[in-house]
This record gives sequence, structure tokens and C-alpha cells, in this order.
Amino acid sequence: MSRVLGTCRVLMAAAKGGSKEASAKAVATGAAKPKGPFHRPLPLSPAMSKFLGVPEIARVDAVKKIWEHIKANQLQNPSNKQEIICDEKLKTILAGKDKVGMLEIVRLIAPHFVKPQQT
Repeated sequence: MSRVLGTCRVLMAAAKGGSKEASAKAVATGAAKPKGPFHRPLPLSPAMSKFLGVPEIARVDAVKKIWEHIKANQLQNPSNKQEIICDEKLKTILAGKDKVGMLEIVRLIAPHFVKPQQT
């Protein structure tokens, strides 16, 4: 019985080692993982393009840049961290609202991503 389990452990260790080597090789060569639809750059509306300073960007990266702006300008409500107090620059992309919830941001920026026309 120990011979069977011993062999199985050796095979499992070899299989694990092979996958680590392959993933390390992919990282070293710069091979990108397959990305989902939220990582694909999309064209932006003029207002969002002005805010971010780029003509197209992925949704994930846009949200990251918006959060960088929020953190840099200390726009989170100190008593309720889930509430964002919009400055004039944020109001241009967040439907002119004075305050928004942190989960509303993604919904409010969705119209700023122009869908590419399919042929």
C-alpha cells in the first residue's frame, strides 16, 4: 500500500512543480493572462476623457483613477466612509450629484463608456 501512495505523491509533486515553472516562465516572459471584458479599453465620453486625460481606458483602470482622485483630495466623508463628497471635477462625471455612495460610482460612470460599434 505504501508503494502506491508513495508513487502517487511523487507524481503529484512533479505535477505541482511543472505548473509553478510554467507560471513563473509566463511571468518572466511578460505573457499576459487572458482578460475579461472589464479589462478591455473602451472609448470614453468627452467629459470622462477630460477627467482621466486619456481617450480610452478599461473600466477597472477608470475606477482606480477615480479612487486615486478621491483619496488625493480627501473626498470621503469622515463619519461615513462609504459616502463620497463630490468636488466640481467629480460632479462632471457623476451626474452632477453632491454626494454618492461608493457602490454608485460604477453605475454612474457606465454611460461614459462608448460601446464600440460591431460590424
